[in-house]
Amino acid sequence: MTLAPTAMAATREALGPTLVRLREEGLDIVVVDADLGVSTTARVFGAAFPERFFTVGVAEQNMIGVAAGLAAAGKIAVASTFAVFAPGRCFDQIRISVAHPHLNVKLIGSHGGITVGEDGISAQAIEDLALVCSLVGFRVIVPADVTEAAQAVETAVRNHGPFYIRCTRAKVPVIHDDTYRFQLGKADLLRRGKDVTVIALGVMVKPALDAAASLQQEGIDCRVLNMATLRPLDEEAIAAAARETGAIVTAEEHLVHCGLGSMVSQVVAATHPVPMGFVGMKDRYAESGSPAQLLEKYGLTADDIIREARAVLKRKKV
Repeated sequence: MTLAPTAMAATREALGPTLVRLREEGLDIVVVDADLGVSTTARVFGAAFPERFFTVGVAEQNMIGVAAGLAAAGKIAVASTFAVFAPGRCFDQIRISVAHPHLNVKLIGSHGGITVGEDGISAQAIEDLALVCSLVGFRVIVPADVTEAAQAVETAVRNHGPFYIRCTRAKVPVIHDDTYRFQLGKADLLRRGKDVTVIALGVMVKPALDAAASLQQEGIDCRVLNMATLRPLDEEAIAAAARETGAIVTAEEHLVHCGLGSMVSQVVAATHPVPMGFVGMKDRYAESGSPAQLLEKYGLTADDIIREARAVLKRKKV
């Protein structure tokens, strides 16, 4: 169930408070930090449970090693930093020390995408989802709002094995109410429709809903799926969207050739080929600017989704 947005919050704000609550319930959580606990909100857990909070300084490779060791000793290990640093800076350590032995490490990549804004190109992770989705056994989640983020963190902590959760620096609209229940591996049907489907994740979910509302004014009935789980991917929902609406647009704050767009395309090609369009980063890096400025400049807005939807509808078989 969704509501019109009445609040704004960054998805990273869910991490610390959720971990504190779960530890208070008795879960054997430890947190490893690489000097960014204030920004990721992991420091909230550290303040409540200092004996379970380990900071390694600016050493993300060491952070992964420590988290892997704690997981091997039986703990639920959470490691958090910016997405550009993990998986970006320590992919080899994640692959060898976490993915290969399938250890119980939960990696939280905050400040994902280009909406880190003024921090500029060096802080913008637009390849992180491709990197982690390439690792066997990782579950990968990109929450659309803080409500979904809190439930994603809880899901990761309560389920054994490696997880990656990508969070935002910027505040985004809260689109889910308190009745919402996140399901790992299941797309969230936000809006029904029969003419075209927009499959979105993360910060692009709200623009997808806005685009669908505008398209409705043109007589175009647009389905919207929040594909918060990239791995395992809800292939059934994708195949149904292709079969029932005959046209698909994907929307992501990531490189389209190796993210949501490419993953959805594989399913569509294998099950029910239909015209597709892609909204996301396309073969270029961004720059410094406000989140709104960057989303507009690089074509990640509701208007861009609308244009792609119109284009795929022109290629749709009647």
